[in-house]
Amino acid sequence: MKNIILLFLILFCTMNANAQVDSTLFKDTPRDTLAEDTMNMDAVYERPFFQAGTSPVSVGGYIEADYQYIGEDGITEGHTFRVPRFTLFVGSSIHPKVKFLSEIEFEEGGNEIAIEFAALDINFFPMVNFRGGIIMNPIGAFNQNHDGPKWEFVDRPIAMTEMLPATWSNVGFGLYGKRYVNDWAFGYEVYLTNGFDNSIIANGENKTFLPAAKENFERFEESNNGQPLITGKLAVKNQNIGEIGLSYMGGVYNTFEDDGLILDEERRLDVFAIDFNTFLDKTNTYITGEWAWVMVDVPETYGQQFGDRQQGGFVDIVQPVFRQPLAGFENAVLNLAVRLEYVDWNVGTFRETGANISDDLWAIVPGVSFRPSAQTVLRLNYRYMQQQDILGNPAAKIAGIQIGISSYF
Repeated sequence: MKNIILLFLILFCTMNANAQVDSTLFKDTPRDTLAEDTMNMDAVYERPFFQAGTSPVSVGGYIEADYQYIGEDGITEGHTFRVPRFTLFVGSSIHPKVKFLSEIEFEEGGNEIAIEFAALDINFFPMVNFRGGIIMNPIGAFNQNHDGPKWEFVDRPIAMTEMLPATWSNVGFGLYGKRYVNDWAFGYEVYLTNGFDNSIIANGENKTFLPAAKENFERFEESNNGQPLITGKLAVKNQNIGEIGLSYMGGVYNTFEDDGLILDEERRLDVFAIDFNTFLDKTNTYITGEWAWVMVDVPETYGQQFGDRQQGGFVDIVQPVFRQPLAGFENAVLNLAVRLEYVDWNVGTFRETGANISDDLWAIVPGVSFRPSAQTVLRLNYRYMQQQDILGNPAAKIAGIQIGISSYF
């Protein structure tokens, strides 16, 4: 109910503002003033915003809608239309060195409403910036750079959303900074936040499943065990080569003590990730990828279907094949694209037989995308995926088409 009230308040304020301000006074909000070029860590501010007159408040957002017809082993549930997410941004430049930004996301037609980001940034020096509030933990690149209009594929990468819990945000504080030297840029981020909980192993998926922790909204109010989750990232970018980032997220996840009563030993969760992106100048090809490793201290009382190690990632290759004015759009672009992805939810072998524990999938997603402008994308994807169960039985074959549209506004 509180979320619905919040939605109506936002819509009311937006409508009221529009009624009072001449639309010709709206203008683009200046971008992040910390740098001339951007890295993945800047994604939260590198979005189109609009500002009314001299007001310090700016607004923006994006919407995604899609259609899919997908079947598994020849059986399909038919045609499906969705609005997986509708997101609003509200930002404010309180001072030239003090900024606030919030991101409120309405998922599955408004069935789920979440504040994914609501943080205050204070810039002391380019290398020392303080951030506090609800932040997006910088594990990998997709978690921070997840806006739908930026991607050529209808679905988000499986490894980043079903193994890692993107989009994963939490309450906490930390520091970040960047430095530029000629063609090079160096950036870092480090945050302490509330963390995961027992649900990553005690969940309805019957396996180790980090996204289950997203259902615990109490993490925005308190830590379940009093232990901070540490998230840190180092990234380097060359203007002529690309960007690579190394990140880590870890901490105690379980409730091991309650009012002085020891319930369990402290059990850790550790995640490592590497991400990269580059642009091949000779062929105008964009390549983006990310890979992550998850390690979880699973109690011996749990069955072997609960993996203590997981890994997975994706690579996107996007090739523009048409770039010229079309139908009134001055910078229309047609892309061919393909995504390769893999996830292994249980790395290891059975203790009794030494046989491989499967529980994995791979997918290939070729597609075509059309961008009438840089901020809007029409997508046609064909998804083919094979998924094995824990025993390695013949893989389920999943295939179908997906059509989607996404745009900033």
